[in-house]
Amino acid sequence: MNEVVETLLDVKNVVGESIIFDDRRNALFWVDIIACEIHTLDLKTAAHRVWKTPEICTSIGLRADGGFVVGLTKNITLWDQGHTFDLLAQVEPNLPDNRLNEGVVGPDGAYWVGTMQNNMHPDGSPRDMTGATGHLYRVAPDGSTLRLSDDPFGISNTLAWTTDNKLLVADTLENEIYKYQWESGTNRLSGRQVHFPAFDRGLPDGSCLDADGYLWNCRVVGGNCVIRIAPDGAVDRVVELPCSWPTSCTFGGPDYAMLYITSARFTQSNEHLATVPWEGGVFAIDVGMRGRPSNRFG
Repeated sequence: MNEVVETLLDVKNVVGESIIFDDRRNALFWVDIIACEIHTLDLKTAAHRVWKTPEICTSIGLRADGGFVVGLTKNITLWDQGHTFDLLAQVEPNLPDNRLNEGVVGPDGAYWVGTMQNNMHPDGSPRDMTGATGHLYRVAPDGSTLRLSDDPFGISNTLAWTTDNKLLVADTLENEIYKYQWESGTNRLSGRQVHFPAFDRGLPDGSCLDADGYLWNCRVVGGNCVIRIAPDGAVDRVVELPCSWPTSCTFGGPDYAMLYITSARFTQSNEHLATVPWEGGVFAIDVGMRGRPSNRFG
């Protein structure tokens, strides 16, 4: 199948991430981590808006009351468009060298987030990482925070829940996607196993599930593609992209029939960007599949 990839918005995000579709507004929302921004694009009018955040903005999710839950450097906050970021919880306050990364609202209405060693200097330039110091957490609507397992992560990415109570989560540095058993009564993760091993196209970043339970995974750091992974961990399809650092994806639009993808231009040379100026854009693809609505916090 030869998919047609549309450059939906040539926004030139430094690190576009955490894209979600809000069916109530018929709009996409996503963040630019390093630029400290939240973006939205109205899919009917093509109106594009940007809000500045007080510090790096690492993730965003929908709330049941119509607002948003937003991950900043270490804080999980509640936000309504144009208003303040109200503190709900702080994650790992005793680890000042760690920051938040991936954050997704789970089917239980809580915000599930991963942490990592900070890989950026204050000016946004790359910083070397020295260890796998991240973990996975669940932040409940009342702000209570629980570490979900003792397994360390280098860069936590991809949080997706199967219908049989499994959690799929990636470690970008290890180039692997894992499967956990989620014990909903205790909200603990157990039985970690490799679901999708090292793949020779980039590294695993953000993902989403389609209606058939297949995982669509963005391959960052030169992968130039998004791959569809079957429930048994086999590669089902590889969809080529015009960007080399695709970062996150979501299904949206009417009937959730379009796949939307963010990308990054972090660490890329001026020479490369002169040749591929649309790096950091938002892309749209009709992949012939339908997705699932995003969960809502609370």
